[in-house]
Amino acid sequence: MSAAKTDTLPDPSKRDFLYITTGTAGAVGTASFVWPLIDQMNPDASTLALASIEVDVSSIEPGQAITVQWRGKPVFIRNRTDKELEEARNVSIAELKDPSSRNDNLDNGDATDINRSAGEGKENWIVMIGSCTHLGCIPVGLAGEYNGWFCPCHGSHYDTAGRIRKGPAPENLAIPKFQFINETNIKIG
Repeated sequence: MSAAKTDTLPDPSKRDFLYITTGTAGAVGTASFVWPLIDQMNPDASTLALASIEVDVSSIEPGQAITVQWRGKPVFIRNRTDKELEEARNVSIAELKDPSSRNDNLDNGDATDINRSAGEGKENWIVMIGSCTHLGCIPVGLAGEYNGWFCPCHGSHYDTAGRIRKGPAPENLAIPKFQFINETNIKIG
């Protein structure tokens, strides 16, 4: 009788082969289903292309500003005059509504003019994200009580260093990562 029981048991090598084959087929099927879901979360090529931009600023004279698009946001680039620099330098931190520099290129120090500018030797240049920190409107350049930027929607006034001076905006205009790659080109991002 014991001989009959051993004849009905399947061969262990066939059972192991079936388990491995079934598991492999299930893993491949799951991976082929899940991979497109994961892959579609990656940014598309157009987004990656906009991760950084280069801007030629050679034609911007002192006192002029331009607006460029970066990652779907306006970015203000301004070449300030000596008079604008002097006025911005003479502002006391105690007078500012937001004392933080909001500069991604620094470890967020005080909102002094040098901490808001392009740095030593390039103090006349300012590069900022052009969205009002109150409700995201786009301020008008070379306007307002401080001849910087003015948001007519709600009355926020920014100075020539992009610091909030008057109105409902709670913070200074943000400064993105940027660098001069040569004398006439700025890389943003």
